[in-house]
This record gives sequence, structure tokens and C-alpha cells, in this order.
Amino acid sequence: MIDVLYFAWVRERIGLPREQIETQAATVNDLVAELRTREPRYEAAFADLSALRVALDQELAAFDSPLSGVREVAFFPPMTGG
Repeated sequence: MIDVLYFAWVRERIGLPREQIETQAATVNDLVAELRTREPRYEAAFADLSALRVALDQELAAFDSPLSGVREVAFFPPMTGG
């Protein structure tokens, strides 16, 4: 099981702040592909990966990062300073 967290407009599109998912995905990209097939709301949230960032166990990561041993995946839009 892996905890998946959604923030900002990702949460709004999916309609959930977090969920637990049982997955065999090897990488973040694999997980995203799996999520996109669930329902149209997931497809909408993950339609443009360039507009998203991902953190694995609270560390920024790339979408090709492996999920082995990861307990938490968080998806969120890029942050801006100011």
C-alpha cells in the first residue's frame, strides 16, 4: 500500500486530498499511468505532467523515480515565491 496525496488544483480535480492505493507500479510514471485509467477526473488531473511536481516520502523527485520502498507520493503544482 502506498499513500497518495493531492494538493491544490490536483486535489480539486480528483476530489480527494489523499487515498491509499495498492499498486505494482515500478516508477512514478507507472503510477500516473495507472491512475489515469481509473476515471476521467484522474485523466484530467494528470493530463499535463509538465504542470505537476512530485515528492516521494516528502522529498522532491522526478517522474521516472522508482517507487520501491516509498510509502508516500504527493502530487502538487509548482510553487512560486514572492
